[in-house]
Amino acid sequence: MSIELLAPAGDMERLRMAVAYGADAVYLAGSDFGMRAFAGNFDQKGLREAVELCHSRGVRVHVTCNTMPRCDEVDRLPEWLEYLDSVGVDAAIIADLGVFRMAQKYAPHLQLHISTQAGVTNHAVAQAWYDMGASRVILARELSLEEIRTIRAKTPKDLEIEAFVHGAMCVSYSGRCLLSNYMTGRDAQRGMCAQPCRYKYALVEEKRPGEYFPVYEENNETFIMNSRDMCMIDHLSDLVEAGLSSLKIEGRAKSAYYAAVVTGAYRHGIDAALAGEPLDPVWRAELDKVSHRPYSTGFYYGPPGQYTGDARYIRDYQVCAVVETCSPDGTAVLSLRNKFSAGTRVELLAPGLDPMTFEAPEMADMDGLPLLEPKKPEMRFKMRLPRQVKPLSILRRQMDLSPQ
Repeated sequence: MSIELLAPAGDMERLRMAVAYGADAVYLAGSDFGMRAFAGNFDQKGLREAVELCHSRGVRVHVTCNTMPRCDEVDRLPEWLEYLDSVGVDAAIIADLGVFRMAQKYAPHLQLHISTQAGVTNHAVAQAWYDMGASRVILARELSLEEIRTIRAKTPKDLEIEAFVHGAMCVSYSGRCLLSNYMTGRDAQRGMCAQPCRYKYALVEEKRPGEYFPVYEENNETFIMNSRDMCMIDHLSDLVEAGLSSLKIEGRAKSAYYAAVVTGAYRHGIDAALAGEPLDPVWRAELDKVSHRPYSTGFYYGPPGQYTGDARYIRDYQVCAVVETCSPDGTAVLSLRNKFSAGTRVELLAPGLDPMTFEAPEMADMDGLPLLEPKKPEMRFKMRLPRQVKPLSILRRQMDLSPQ
């Protein structure tokens, strides 16, 4: 039995990290028609390079075309769909029925995956999409594990079923939110959500301008629409047993570090679940080392509840440097991301390996001169690591970066 690990790739750097840390497939967007307008995304040349890189590593590429387009946008779709088909993209992620039909016409070699934005919540709609030609449905995040089992049991076995396992949750049903558009003019259905659900709200009485009355939840908490993040790494065996085909990590707008850490953790978790082995606690701990809000298990085991105390991210780690090359004796060339110095307690995260903690030794610049503290952004320097590691290994240190 196999199950796909699908990782986010907001730009080429994040894509390389996802591939290096064990993704079976990545999902990304072009400059238009995707639901994350503020991710880096890919132009035509970048998309071709992304497909070539992924296919050389046996990794599939899914491209999001899941906005709800207006007439002028629809007129530009055929050219884009034809391009996706020509460069060998494996699948298109689609929410709109008109876009679905256009993809069948202009991109006949692509598999068609039905986006979570379409709100697939039952076996009847999953069957309907399958009858029209969809090869996969991406389930609404509001479904319980029992509902997923029912959908799996009552749909054709060759219809793939994908579900989210990690990342941010939306307060609105399947992401169908108009609040951002109303308040800021940034349309959530075009990937420009301003996340007003994360705001702190108060009432203003008509005749008392400037006097704010907080809107409280229990315990005097005022972030009344804030959602927890999802984390299902402790329950992967349940998801495998339910018959899911693909487990999806949310986060195309998140960092390359996030893509590496979360992909790596779930790679180890899925492999353990498929082997019938318990999860090594080190990989659960890794998910606390990326920027996140308090975790929940989504709707898999019932309503997740909200975290209404604040909307801040928890950030406890900072990336120091990224490995470019490394010799058998551990001597590495690294690229600086944030300042650190010799003597700093650091951790090394490498593809396929458990994290390693050590004290940073004296370093050297590229001319071989001693270096105690590299300071210039992205400067290259040399450093002896505890062992040989692959390129794109990450050096990090613990420090509280959460906003106060």
